[in-house]
Amino acid sequence: MNEYLPMDIAVISIKEVDERFHARFNAISKTYVYRIHTSTIPNVFERKYMYTYTQPLDVDRMRKAAEYMLGTHDFMAFCGNKKMKKSTVRTVTSIDILEKENEIEISYTGDGFLQQMIRIMTGTLIEVGSMEKEPEDVKEILLQKDRSKAGYTVPPE
Repeated sequence: MNEYLPMDIAVISIKEVDERFHARFNAISKTYVYRIHTSTIPNVFERKYMYTYTQPLDVDRMRKAAEYMLGTHDFMAFCGNKKMKKSTVRTVTSIDILEKENEIEISYTGDGFLQQMIRIMTGTLIEVGSMEKEPEDVKEILLQKDRSKAGYTVPPE
């Protein structure tokens, strides 16, 4: 099967499921990993897969802010679709922020995510880490449900 797939997709196992199963809508959980390259020296091999942000970030503040994003909330403030008609309530079960050499890796796990939600959450965490916002601001952003109060939308890399 892998012989017929593009080089960036690989089948590692196959399991028969109910014919009404839909990978997007029936998933139990989803995990997104967003990587931030923190060095001023470009990572030429992974540049297409990492966001380069070279200003200092306080990762402890970012972790504190991420705690407010955990649980079931209305994430309207973190939705990139202004005309969202469906529910914007989602459950985020974990956010792990790992510091590596020249990289910060943020893993988000939840029951599903809104359009650009991960990129907006990451932008908000970066603003907290760069002292533009306080960790506690996240609680208020969620309550206000106002997209303009949340952080910027980081690029898709």
